[in-house]
Amino acid sequence: MAEHPAYPVGLRLTGRRVVVLGGGQVAQRRLPALIAAGAGIILVSPEVTPSVQAMADAGEITWHQRAYEEGDLADAWYALIATGDTEANTRASAEAERNRVWCVRSDDADEATAWTPATGHSEGVTVAVLTTDARGRDPRHTAAIRDAVVEGLRDGTLVAPHHRTRTPGVALVGGGPGDPDLITVRGRRLLAEADVVIADRLGPRDLLAELPPHVEVIDAAKIPYGRYMAQEAINNALIEHAKQGKSVVRLKGGDPYVFGRGMEEVQALAEVGIPCTVVPGISSSISVPSAAGIPVTHRGVAHEFTVVSGHVAPDDERSLVDWPSLARLTGTLVILMGVDKIGKIAETLVAHGKPADTPVALVQEGTTAAQRRVDATLATVAETVRAEDVKPPAVIVIGEVVEVGPTAGALRK
Repeated sequence: MAEHPAYPVGLRLTGRRVVVLGGGQVAQRRLPALIAAGAGIILVSPEVTPSVQAMADAGEITWHQRAYEEGDLADAWYALIATGDTEANTRASAEAERNRVWCVRSDDADEATAWTPATGHSEGVTVAVLTTDARGRDPRHTAAIRDAVVEGLRDGTLVAPHHRTRTPGVALVGGGPGDPDLITVRGRRLLAEADVVIADRLGPRDLLAELPPHVEVIDAAKIPYGRYMAQEAINNALIEHAKQGKSVVRLKGGDPYVFGRGMEEVQALAEVGIPCTVVPGISSSISVPSAAGIPVTHRGVAHEFTVVSGHVAPDDERSLVDWPSLARLTGTLVILMGVDKIGKIAETLVAHGKPADTPVALVQEGTTAAQRRVDATLATVAETVRAEDVKPPAVIVIGEVVEVGPTAGALRK
């Protein structure tokens, strides 16, 4: 048998009986895929790991709490033999052979009638890698090949052209806080497949350099606005390119729905019947403090955090923020787009009861090579911003968590 390569095939196990012998680590790793395939799973084992126990408790598998017995593989379509008892494994393997049940053995691949490939998934595609020669089976090598192919498909470095007509539409992609490595794998893949990318100033710029030459990149800040408001002009640009049958990505900084006006764009597209996919991004409200060594929550310090926009001053009639209530909270306050208004914000918080010595951290250009952190208090933050020449984009963190990290207070002014 070792002289011939394995024949690759995809098993459709939905509703079909699959027997797993053994409830240890091998079963724990293999069961999720069998469950996802819709198999009717019978697990036979005196003991199981806590994770396997949870699957049984949830009704995802049927667990017979005993050792293997002759006849357990009757009517099975597929079997996974993974007990720690070699003699039981041999008997079960022999039963599988007699009943013509394809059987995987974790302890002896040469005695199995089937091998489990190293598998991975990417947007409707399953990648399965098998070693063709039983005498030279190297699971680490096949796993490495699997990982390389899947990662390439996910991040767009391995581009597989679509030969069927793609449905034109728009994807709102959250690019994360700035570091190009912090975009989601789905967002990176959609970028690689785009015909047009309309990018925000705060989107991860380095990602644009990776795009193929044919991709049209449009800077949202430079779209001619004419008689239109800026957002309306961006909406029109999305609609125009999508109506031309193109795949359009709207690349935003952070998350599209966290002060990103993403819903306005979704609504504009929906009004003209253009499909839109929203891909969440890592919000700078959490990731930038984290990159600067600040946890927005910490046991015994803060059980809550609140994120607000600071682009409108507290005394502006357009403000929708209840600043007096925020001043009374004991948790963490994260302010986005508030650098130029921080003096008025700090004054308002103190006026409504927030201690003037409450720690404040400003993290400029978070997660990028230009990141820097400046510490202050509510009493000193306005002057500190001027003295340190803090510029947007910067995330402002107010609360005791500022002084939790190992470098806390090092730059406090």
